[in-house]
Amino acid sequence: MRFPRPDAVLIQAAIAGALSFAHLHDVAEAAGQHGWKAWAYPISVDLLLVAAWRRMRHLKAAGESVHSAWTWFGIALAASLGANIATAGVLDLAHVPAWLRILVAGWPALAFFGGTLLAHGNRAVDEPERASSESELPIYESDPVGDLADAEPEPEAVEAPPEPAALPAAPVPVPAPSIAVPAALVDHARKVADDHHARTGQPIDTETLRVRLGVPPHFATAIAAQLT
Repeated sequence: MRFPRPDAVLIQAAIAGALSFAHLHDVAEAAGQHGWKAWAYPISVDLLLVAAWRRMRHLKAAGESVHSAWTWFGIALAASLGANIATAGVLDLAHVPAWLRILVAGWPALAFFGGTLLAHGNRAVDEPERASSESELPIYESDPVGDLADAEPEPEAVEAPPEPAALPAAPVPVPAPSIAVPAALVDHARKVADDHHARTGQPIDTETLRVRLGVPPHFATAIAAQLT
């Protein structure tokens, strides 16, 4: 029987997280938050830290500004780091100063405000992605061009007895199916194109637009056609 090999990075993260969790609890309890409230403070700080980190990755992947997420990540990190330093003997936890009691008492409102902004801010980044993923489903389920080509075989040449064999008729071209692009996605693509033009001085090409939006090539072509 083979046992899983321990991951040093995960072990180190678990130790650091447990120590930071305990330090935040000790500071909150010393500041007058007793019982379950003292245990809720480290959970609130860690959750805000994780939420801000995930929001930064999401905004960076969408090509949007990450300044707001960085702000809340720095606030949560400062709260965690400050608790670690305070329990190292820098402050007398038996006689906590008034300013620390004020910071601890005001943290729940600050954390709630930051969590709300991270969860519901910049909805224009989330809605176009969901709209584009829903619009792509019928495109991948069937190929209208291929179905029409299979359903309409090319007509065969008809030979007349007194005349030479007639040439086969040319196949009728099948018009390419139109792709319905959500209006929200077009508006978001226009913002991306304007930002690209402002930074580079050149209009955005279809390939760059496809990468920035994360959509298939034919979907990006349809969007680019509506931007011109």
